[in-house]
Amino acid sequence: MKKIAFGGGCHWCTEAIFESLRGVGRVEQGWVNSTHKDAQSFSEAVIVHFDANMIPLEILIEIHLRTHNATSNHSMREKYRSAIYTFSKEQENISQTILKEKQILFDKPLITKVYTFESFKLNKEKFLHYYKSNPNKPFCRAYIEPKLQLIVKKYKDYT
Repeated sequence: MKKIAFGGGCHWCTEAIFESLRGVGRVEQGWVNSTHKDAQSFSEAVIVHFDANMIPLEILIEIHLRTHNATSNHSMREKYRSAIYTFSKEQENISQTILKEKQILFDKPLITKVYTFESFKLNKEKFLHYYKSNPNKPFCRAYIEPKLQLIVKKYKDYT
């Protein structure tokens, strides 16, 4: 298994998205930071452990970009940093290239940054696998369900 971390929107949403994909073995939900000066504070994120033979990094990044607002800076961006956190220089370079290639999918410039992973704090047990435990809660129905429907529609080979 390889791993990569993603931050963007609420980590409950991000966790549910990646847990729904074939080839993803485990998703850790919590907060991540980087050594980069713009990403040293902890931000909501997930670490995705995946089998690259079943789901390529390119598809994971594309899904990440399509399931949070990757083109909008807003007042909550420090808490919900639009980011890809990498675990090696090679993964960083590949992620940068993929990010540039995926720009054509969006009308506005992507604000998503690639950072070196520094550390992670796991969320409290009661909040882990939030969607799986609470699919009928209003938050899940309003925010997570539409994202899961998008994935099933656009990425059916990976769900």
